Amino acid sequence: MNALKKLFGGNTRQFGMIFALVALIVFFEIFTEGRTLTSGNVINLFNGNSYILILAIGMVLVIIAGHIDLSVGSVAAFVGVCVSLFIRDWGLPWYIGVLMGLGLGVLIGMWQGFWVAYVGIPAFIVTLSGMLIFRGANQFVGKSNTIPVPADFQYIGSGYLAEFGPKTGYNNPTMLIGLLAVAFVIFSEIRSRRNAKKLGAEVPEAWVMVLKLVLVCGAILYATYLFATGRPGTSFPVPGLILAVLIIVYGFISSKTVIGRHIYAVGGNRHAAELSGVQSKKVNFLVMMNMSFLAGLAGMIFVGRSTASGPFDGVGWELDAIAAVFIGGAAVTGGVGTVIGSIIGGLVMAVLNNGLQLLGVGADLTQIIKGLVLLIAVAFDVYNKTQGKKSIVGMLMKNFGRSSEIKADETTQTKEVISRGI
Repeated sequence: MNALKKLFGGNTRQFGMIFALVALIVFFEIFTEGRTLTSGNVINLFNGNSYILILAIGMVLVIIAGHIDLSVGSVAAFVGVCVSLFIRDWGLPWYIGVLMGLGLGVLIGMWQGFWVAYVGIPAFIVTLSGMLIFRGANQFVGKSNTIPVPADFQYIGSGYLAEFGPKTGYNNPTMLIGLLAVAFVIFSEIRSRRNAKKLGAEVPEAWVMVLKLVLVCGAILYATYLFATGRPGTSFPVPGLILAVLIIVYGFISSKTVIGRHIYAVGGNRHAAELSGVQSKKVNFLVMMNMSFLAGLAGMIFVGRSTASGPFDGVGWELDAIAAVFIGGAAVTGGVGTVIGSIIGGLVMAVLNNGLQLLGVGADLTQIIKGLVLLIAVAFDVYNKTQGKKSIVGMLMKNFGRSSEIKADETTQTKEVISRGI
């Protein structure tokens, strides 16, 4: 137990969702007779859930700021149908259509952000209105028809990294990405340890670092192997590559930048943040705008994967994204959550859904089980907080999350966070 505490930063409960994810994978691998960890299934799992994980990245920032967005599914569907029409009826190149879709998402986010930040209407009401408006707009603009998109556009939703180099029996670009990921993890861990020593902070023994690197790098290499050994023509999916870039970018923004610290400050205590000089209206406007931007991207990826936009795209997406964020450790009251945590929460739901399908469980029981998992995960986390213990996943992957621990005095916490960022 002491070894585990050293390995996982002194509190193994904070990695509860990682353990749950691993346990689910092992369970389904056994009971599906090895069908869970096949290359084809893993590739399909990422392809089929990448758009939800992208929504979760934006949703976690919205929830950290103390809001919620119910419109993301409708916004994604509306952007998807508009881009399909831009390409089909206006004759625009697919990449121009993508840029216009991203711009449309930003405009929608600015519209909703204005009502939330500067008029003061709760985000729940604004986005509930947006859910109805853009669902109707999707069906009005598309005339409730299915609108196909060209093969070039489909690549962003269902494409794979193209092969190059010598024939090795593996997909070379996928292997290269996996090796670069391993090198980055090792470099980051060594640099973090070196910086901690320079500051005089206590660091764990060398064997702890080595064991941690072996476990993390081993998982990365095994996943790389699965992606690189799929059926001919497949490899690491393009939606997965887009998702990986977004995780890196938003993980950095949320933990290492001034605006990221301001989002946490506003969600933790808006009034104290304003007294410390944070422009809460600007923060609220930006998180709502960013959410719709990512919703537009998710909608286009889904349309690319399904080869066409349809009148019922996006239905229920907001619920899946919100579930991923709360399973990943975000607090209902705001101020707590991480990008990595929301991705892990989304993967828990994705693996659960995929495994139940492989076992032949019906859609009705699948929904019941997913609902119970969400309720139990959040209830267990809340229980630990009320008992004065650390959140199971609130401090998940602390090196990639918030740079400051949550203090008892919210005003003191906010001022400290702002002073570090300015």
